[in-house]
Amino acid sequence: MTWTDNLDASMARDTIGDLAALLAVARERSFTRAAAQLGVSQPALSRTVRMLELRLGVRLLTRNTRSVAPTEAGERLLQTVGPHFDGIEAGLADLTALRGRPAGSLRITSVEHATNTILAPALERFWPMYPAIRVEIIDDYSLADIIADRFDAGVRLGEQVAKDMISLRIGADFRMAVVGAPSYLA
Repeated sequence: MTWTDNLDASMARDTIGDLAALLAVARERSFTRAAAQLGVSQPALSRTVRMLELRLGVRLLTRNTRSVAPTEAGERLLQTVGPHFDGIEAGLADLTALRGRPAGSLRITSVEHATNTILAPALERFWPMYPAIRVEIIDDYSLADIIADRFDAGVRLGEQVAKDMISLRIGADFRMAVVGAPSYLA
């Protein structure tokens, strides 16, 4: 990357900010109201728009002491970039709605017994509290590499835990027994 690449990236960032300023002025039809909305001074906003016009080489707004309106070039630009800014604002609003509320996917590798006796009852209580979380349980008796296989957690019986993993008891002890008819066992 050369210094001109850095200059181009900086100019692009400035231009995006300047386009947002232009959009606010055009929507408000006022430098004063747009400046208040953006939290900048009216002279600073006016200078920003003027510098954008100079960089682009075209007048974007017609101004007089009482009104502001986009020129034909300004209107064309606003019709092109306006929907993209609206989409960005909508995307950010969607993220804000998720703030403070857990959401996403949870992948767990387990064994069938633990899934049926421990995880399923826990999920019945979990889902009403966290409906935006999607839980995927893969029953597999091999010792999966949790990191490589992109699991968030693993559930195994007894001491079946890799040495570098942290284990935590999540269920009560249970006993297993081998049963069968004496004739079969003989």
